[in-house]
Amino acid sequence: MRVSLSWLKDLVQVNEPAVQLGDRLSMAGFEVEELDDLSLLAQGVVVGHVLEKNKHPNADKLSVCSVDVGADAPLQIVCGAANVRAGIHVPVAIVGAVLPAVNLTIKAGELRGVSSEGMICSLAELGQTSDVDGIAILEDLVSEVPAPGASIAPVLGLDDTVLELAITANRPDGLSMTGIAREVAALTGAELSLPETAAPTEIHSLNPSTDAAVAMQKGGVYAVTEIKQVDGSRCSPQWIQQRLQRAGVKPVNAVVDIGNLVMLEQGQPLHAFDADALESLCGQPITASDFGLRQAREQEPFRGLDGRDLTLDSRVQVVTCCDRAVAIAGVMGSEDSGVSQQTKRIWLESALFTPASVRSSSRATGQRTDASSRYEKGLPREITLLAAGRALSLLESMLGAEIGQTWQCASDPGPDPVVELRRCALHQLLGPLAPTAADSDAQDLDDARVEACLKSLGCALTPTEDGWEVVVPPSRRLDLLREVDLIEEVARLVGFDHFESHLPDPLRPGQLSLGQQAERRVRQRLCALGLQEVTTLSLTGADATDVARIAISNPLLAETSHLRTTLWQEHLEICQRNLQASQPGCWLFEIGNVFSPDASGVLQQSRLGGVICGERRVSRWCTSGKPSPLNYYEARGILGSLFSSLGIESQDRCLTDDGRLHPGRAATVVVEGKPLGCFGQLHPSLCETFELPSETYLFDFDTALLLNAASRQNRWVPQFKPYSNLPASERDLAMVVSKSLPSGDLLQAIRKAGKPLLESVELIDRFEAKQLGEDRCSQAFRLRYRGKDSTLTDDQIQPVHEKVRQALIKQFEVELRS
Repeated sequence: MRVSLSWLKDLVQVNEPAVQLGDRLSMAGFEVEELDDLSLLAQGVVVGHVLEKNKHPNADKLSVCSVDVGADAPLQIVCGAANVRAGIHVPVAIVGAVLPAVNLTIKAGELRGVSSEGMICSLAELGQTSDVDGIAILEDLVSEVPAPGASIAPVLGLDDTVLELAITANRPDGLSMTGIAREVAALTGAELSLPETAAPTEIHSLNPSTDAAVAMQKGGVYAVTEIKQVDGSRCSPQWIQQRLQRAGVKPVNAVVDIGNLVMLEQGQPLHAFDADALESLCGQPITASDFGLRQAREQEPFRGLDGRDLTLDSRVQVVTCCDRAVAIAGVMGSEDSGVSQQTKRIWLESALFTPASVRSSSRATGQRTDASSRYEKGLPREITLLAAGRALSLLESMLGAEIGQTWQCASDPGPDPVVELRRCALHQLLGPLAPTAADSDAQDLDDARVEACLKSLGCALTPTEDGWEVVVPPSRRLDLLREVDLIEEVARLVGFDHFESHLPDPLRPGQLSLGQQAERRVRQRLCALGLQEVTTLSLTGADATDVARIAISNPLLAETSHLRTTLWQEHLEICQRNLQASQPGCWLFEIGNVFSPDASGVLQQSRLGGVICGERRVSRWCTSGKPSPLNYYEARGILGSLFSSLGIESQDRCLTDDGRLHPGRAATVVVEGKPLGCFGQLHPSLCETFELPSETYLFDFDTALLLNAASRQNRWVPQFKPYSNLPASERDLAMVVSKSLPSGDLLQAIRKAGKPLLESVELIDRFEAKQLGEDRCSQAFRLRYRGKDSTLTDDQIQPVHEKVRQALIKQFEVELRS
């Protein structure tokens, strides 16, 4: 929002410099992004009176002018403008003047052999817009021309400063000059002098078709007024054009400029339809009931005021006249119905459209205008007719327009909302005021100051036993909805730096929970094993193959319109990009949330996922420079090292029904008897799709289950165990079993049966041969026994070893070979 300081001074008393005012607004929440001193555009430029104009002796298109600039003698200036003539007043840049708009410093010199002591300026050279090709003639711009030698800045309105304010989404009132004026008055205590606004005196009910009425009432208010005897070819006064230009709005004609002026002043967008053009388009006389509101039809053509041809769809809401789209509601009018130089009658529209509908229309059409930016943030319904009345009074007083009847379709406004503000809640949240030199004790904010702050915002207060009942003014009802909002406003106006620190007592140091510590340990272990941590967005695009993705209601982009259900797809894309960038491999992991539909809404679950693809970085030094991708067991060993470092024992069970993984090289990883997730070699079809090598391995684990297992008390707290100085006794046990029997099941059974003498067991051999049978194999294990107090004898070991043998025979029907 560009705020002209001179315009602001007409609305509220401002007694401080622009820089100080900007600092005050920034501290209050309206950040000043830029402060533009317009006087710098005309520094060293004065009013000049052209006394004579003579032809240049050496150039046909140049003139030699004698110009009075209030000095002892007139200046001789060579000018190339075609519209220069004797007797006019012009802006003159004297020697030494700097023109930032054209990056030019004026120096005395010669043009084609004739000396020139300055430059007669055009509006463009002073940083102003103009349709005139040539120099600026002051008689055409202002009614009263000052004497030669006077500064040109006040003449052209350049004795002004413009503050560029960043308006947050919760402060739509900041998009109007009256809103900024109220803010300055609340901050400084200055007196307001806002222009008088009154709704049209004669308002009739608008009764369009049923569908249009429903659409209008959803928006809140839709009003149109018929206005006659206007002149579309007439330009607006210079002061209006200057205010529009300071705000970054291009002047068009008197009718359009007045509508834009009211929008900037009050914050309510207005739109004028050419009544004769509407009747020509519709082929019939137009009445207020012919206006309507509906969703655009698929492939409906529309040409906007900017001349662009658009194809609309059902996401766009349009204003209609006799069911013909004449405007995109809250965004832009149509070229066919816009005000032109031939306009004599208009219909003035003042409406309140819903933020969601305007935002949808703006995004669907790719159009973002001053009007749409205001509607998207939300407007109070009370300003709709007041802004229309303000525009009608300007049209009548300045253009002599004949104001007709106003027609309105509106929903029931309902009672004014009341917000309860409790005194105890305010003091508890803000704390006491910091002590001052006059008062060394910290004290709570007194009631009088609280009431003064809220009344400066325009709030109406009714005292109660516990505090106040507050009725918020219409301009702030979209922001001040709750008790905490009112407390924030009090703190903002008093000044956050005036309150004492309000820290908990006593202060206790924080610490990470066991789960958080375990998660950090998992990250550290995986990084130490050579994997790199990545972070991907939880928002993704739609996917026809994944119907479980949950669409979000208001996406910014199609690529981020759904919640992700898995991590692995983005991980494979990362690997693909790395390999395409000539990297030998890509090992990565991520701990992130995935989402799935649930009976109660959306289920969020944390997953540990990753990919081991290709070689580990900087690993060829140990393979003499030759590529050496991992096989299945080496890749699984990396995760085994992770589990071992966490003190977790895991088992693998054959997995054949996961479409992501190779059906013969995949496993379900089981921890504490529960499936933790899966690990396996990537399916060949996915390898081909993502252009990855066949030696690509994927893992996907339940983070919560892993962290719970890792943070159990018996694993998390290290326990001292003295190193035994007694010798161990080892026994080998070989058996013939089914090929489908996992060695992990055998290991678990051996550990259980060998207690308490069995210290460790490991698989040392697996053998397959025809003589064993087609579906049979031999597995050999090495068992280590050790006593706690004495060296074990064969008589002590043999019963335990036999117990292990019998347990295997009973549980798995193995055929023992040793």
